[in-house]
Amino acid sequence: MRPTTRSLSRPYMAVAIALTTLSTPIHCFAPIARPASPTAQASSTSLNAIGVFVRKAKEADVRKYCEEGPSESVLALYKQIKDASNDDATTNEVGELQTLLTKRKGTITVIAEYKRKLDGSGFLAEIPAPELLSPVFREFGAAAVAVLADDRTGGCSYDDVVVMVEEQQEAMGEVPGPLPVISSEMIVDEIQIAQAADAGVKAVTVTYGVVGAEKVTQFIKDAKALGLEVIVNVGSAEEAQGAVDAGASIISVCGVDGADNKYEVIESLSVPEGRSVCTIANILAKDNKALEEVEEAWVCRDKGFNCVWVSDALYKSGNDPVEHPGAIINSMKAKSSVKYASPKARSGKGEGAREYLGDIMM
Repeated sequence: MRPTTRSLSRPYMAVAIALTTLSTPIHCFAPIARPASPTAQASSTSLNAIGVFVRKAKEADVRKYCEEGPSESVLALYKQIKDASNDDATTNEVGELQTLLTKRKGTITVIAEYKRKLDGSGFLAEIPAPELLSPVFREFGAAAVAVLADDRTGGCSYDDVVVMVEEQQEAMGEVPGPLPVISSEMIVDEIQIAQAADAGVKAVTVTYGVVGAEKVTQFIKDAKALGLEVIVNVGSAEEAQGAVDAGASIISVCGVDGADNKYEVIESLSVPEGRSVCTIANILAKDNKALEEVEEAWVCRDKGFNCVWVSDALYKSGNDPVEHPGAIINSMKAKSSVKYASPKARSGKGEGAREYLGDIMM
């Protein structure tokens, strides 16, 4: 299908606005008062390494939401979940999102996460609105978009999810078409799954270390009842196997730094015959101005991961116009070898890397 004049003008206008903002020199943004550190930030996985106190806070939020009265549309979806609660969670069917995230061997797909709160230095102090970044994610090749729908950790709400869904739907019938939107939240109750479905998402995330195997199975059933897929966040080989045994078809290795350590989580995974499991490597952002995350994505690809989930690293700002979310997505997808190319332009290491990233953009 050939792109229409409208498909060329509207998305690229939004892309141009966003890129103008994101390519503005770093000194034009309010700096974050924190010393630079080479350590990895929890970034999008801050929901996965949190502990019991934040979980209790989320449960309190859910109780308050229920006391205030969910909308009729959410309650109808909640009833639909309850009516289908006896369905089996395990299935050999491959969902739409899993298909989009799983490409041929030697390639990697990218989930771009939108959030408003960032930790560490070297990042933008203010993130553009979701309607501006949404087309950037699409035009530069992300396979899906996630929204960190938790005010404490991501600074976003379901209003941002709805905006992202609506902007993506505006690309229906165009090239590229709309991306599926994922609600990245700490799910502790079925009502949140109904709320996410009401916002129009295609998938939700569930954290194995927070809810345990029994709840993972239940939430997969609940999501299936509403036509949603589930990405199960895991942090160890035991959790990964437990998630698969509980019925997960998509697992995301979170809170684990380094490609080698991530690979150890899935290396010995046993998948029942007839089922397929999509593996995602959640790339932790380094608290510096280098682009080591791109190289880590390439290593994860070479180790057999199907997809990378990238969050804070998308928002590293700099003086070079190629350093923006679209360029980072594009470079992570590039069929490049860590032996012959280096993305570390901002660190001053890897001579010629800046030209290389520019070539990817063209």
